[in-house]
Amino acid sequence: MLSDGEAKELLSFLILKMRADVKGQATGYILGLTGNRDGCRYLRSKPDFLKALVTLTCDPSISIVKDCYHALINLSADETLHQPLVKETDLLARLFQNLLDPEYMFADRICTILSNLSRHERTCRDVFNTVQEQKIGLDKVVEIFCTEGFNKKASLHYLGPLLSNLAQLPEARHFILDKDKCVIQRLLPYTQYEESSTRRGGVVGTLRNCCFEYAHHEWLLSDAVDILPYLLLPLAGPEELSEEENEGLPVDLQYLPEDKRERR
Repeated sequence: MLSDGEAKELLSFLILKMRADVKGQATGYILGLTGNRDGCRYLRSKPDFLKALVTLTCDPSISIVKDCYHALINLSADETLHQPLVKETDLLARLFQNLLDPEYMFADRICTILSNLSRHERTCRDVFNTVQEQKIGLDKVVEIFCTEGFNKKASLHYLGPLLSNLAQLPEARHFILDKDKCVIQRLLPYTQYEESSTRRGGVVGTLRNCCFEYAHHEWLLSDAVDILPYLLLPLAGPEELSEEENEGLPVDLQYLPEDKRERR
């Protein structure tokens, strides 16, 4: 890895006022380091480099910003980097601020980083707390997720895994299961979302985590939510059923088309 002198020199290139060509070579080098475990572990001990990457996500050069986000995605995939990323930098606040911008072209990369950082409970709580402290709220995250075309430059599919990860926390589950907010009813249709298995799987994971709240089971099965058909429909295949068997199923599962296939 780099000597102390080399690291200091490289860090001096990772500032906003540096020439774009020099800065681009420096961010490219850092991106290369994040492509392997040893490089990630080296950067774990260098919080100044992490801060520099976060700062340069607002650089005027699109290619530099892209390199920084790719590096942050790689770093956030390593659990041992989670705490340095959220404690040593203002990464989370910047990510959520940019996520709210419907014109932000790197929003998909933001969703991927947030999904990575929220996989494990300790840092997941940091992500959740940032949502609350920034006065964004989970309701805004759900609104963005459920608004088709919120960002014309990004699909935002990885908000699904983010919601699933957040739902490992009791506070997030209580919000999703609040009977007055209709959050879970908004999420249920995405169990059939054809365009993205990532979005669909994220919602299924969210529902799975919410089902650990046993006190809500009766409500989830009631007409107010009617969760059962949404859970069973992906499992339904082209089996031929008698009229009596069909009549015994929930209405949404009766007389399915012949081309209906079980979703795996």
